[in-house]
Amino acid sequence: MNSENAHSYRIISWSILLVLVAFAGSTAVHAQKPRTSTDDVLLATMEKELHRGQAELAKLDPAPYFTSYNVTDGESLVILGAQGGILTSTYARRRVADVSMRIGTPALDNTHDQERQSGITSGQLPQRGDPDAIARVLWRLTYEQYRKARQAYTNVKTKTAVRAKDEDDSPDFSEEKPSTYIETTPSPAFPEQKAWEELARRYSAYFRQYPQVEESVVFLTAVKSHSYLVSTEGTKIVTADATFRIMIQAETRADDGMQLMRVETFQFSDPSKVPSEAEVAASVKKMAGDLSALRAAPLAEPYSGPALLSGRAAAVFFHEVLGHRVEGQRQRGREEGQTFTKKVNEKILPEFLSVTDDPTLHTVAGTELSGFYRYDDEGIPAARVEVVKDGILKNFLMGRLPVKDFSTSNGHGRAQAGLMPVGRQANLIVTSSKTIPDAQLRARFIDEIKKQGKPYGLYFEDIQGGFTLTTRALPQAFQVLPVLVWRVYADGRPDELVRGVDIVGTPLTVLTQIAATGDTTSVFNGICGAESGSVPVSAAAPAMLFSEMEVQKRKYGDARPPILPPPPGATDDKGGAK
Repeated sequence: MNSENAHSYRIISWSILLVLVAFAGSTAVHAQKPRTSTDDVLLATMEKELHRGQAELAKLDPAPYFTSYNVTDGESLVILGAQGGILTSTYARRRVADVSMRIGTPALDNTHDQERQSGITSGQLPQRGDPDAIARVLWRLTYEQYRKARQAYTNVKTKTAVRAKDEDDSPDFSEEKPSTYIETTPSPAFPEQKAWEELARRYSAYFRQYPQVEESVVFLTAVKSHSYLVSTEGTKIVTADATFRIMIQAETRADDGMQLMRVETFQFSDPSKVPSEAEVAASVKKMAGDLSALRAAPLAEPYSGPALLSGRAAAVFFHEVLGHRVEGQRQRGREEGQTFTKKVNEKILPEFLSVTDDPTLHTVAGTELSGFYRYDDEGIPAARVEVVKDGILKNFLMGRLPVKDFSTSNGHGRAQAGLMPVGRQANLIVTSSKTIPDAQLRARFIDEIKKQGKPYGLYFEDIQGGFTLTTRALPQAFQVLPVLVWRVYADGRPDELVRGVDIVGTPLTVLTQIAATGDTTSVFNGICGAESGSVPVSAAAPAMLFSEMEVQKRKYGDARPPILPPPPGATDDKGGAK
């Protein structure tokens, strides 16, 4: 996020698709515990207190028409290693409750427009299975939430009475069938902290043999949780989630002061599917080589012309440029730019492209997807949504905030704990009905460069993320941040690595410039941040040829590289300290 903090969170769909990480095969693990009576106590207490509160609050005026309790009970392990040492190692266990409440009617309630966050209050619950202690905290949070919702509802009614009518006067809450689901699948084991610390030492020590890398860190994270959701509509859901990650980050600085970064990640939900130490060492070696090459690479200049995106880069590109603009809440409200709101059943992409968002998918092209879930954060079953079919816009990604002509959720209401869910991406999948082999795609790229009379085109091998503006108060533009960019020359000269440019443009223009796609799908896993917080996402796409794409120079500082060489240190032939 940028320095404007909460304000930018409202107006910018900020999506730095970071990393999603892994756990290693030699790690010692705890035996998995089955569901216990503690789990049953928590769920039973939640239900009992919810119904007690509903009965008591129904006597007040105004009374809530909807209340839900959502509890996340989880444990996490975060280890940060650098140069063979441990910078931090933290194990934590938390049990967090979100109390959501709506006063008024589904047509107009306390969450209307800018009062959206009045719908939720959060706090920590006792970790032990003490029903009296749990009930006491839920009681306090429920009353705090009622006071907040009641005041907000008063504000909403006053503003509605004096403001002009909105173009989209859809209800504030959709009516949905209640769901019941209790997770029975065993969760994977949790790693031993000391064993993972040893992995962090070994992995981070690999960088000692690469003095050109100024700073490097290795993150190992394990997160396992159960989520419990009960509501006055009758929904009762218990789901489990586990993610194990390794993130490797390395940085250096060019002589002109430009900071250069490479990130490689692994992510697994099954401890048996882990990278070998040889794979990790190979990733470190490639990252160091990329950084050395980037330090020596020339600065690129502003450019507009043919461009080729790898499948990984195209996946990130679609997440930023299209994905955020088809999220449901961006189709209503006076602040939103509503790029695609009035374009349903119109062509927005070439006819050979289709786009779906499917949180029910576990894998694509043999890669696990971060955006998998069974039920969204509003208790609605996850569902595959056909967003674009043969170039024609068909649907939006909906939570329980309706928009005109889309009155129900399709299982995409998502949020991090403490924030109100809205329609968000999960697994955005781009497919093509007219593919050509990747090798032929490069040849066609060169033909396009020659056709336009350009000396070169740009090949984007990797993109680290980006952001997109969706508010009408600012230009409806995007900025995507590539890390590996190559000039591909029309006269046959070898490709040339360059640095210092960002992809910029507007979606309605750039999406029409896609000329062809490759035949291999690549996946990018990451964390996406927006107004409902950070959620895990995936995007998948083939390589794509654009007849025209624009880049601008990247802003960077003027700090010099270190004057002194790094201190001497012996390493063994595997990169570890002797």
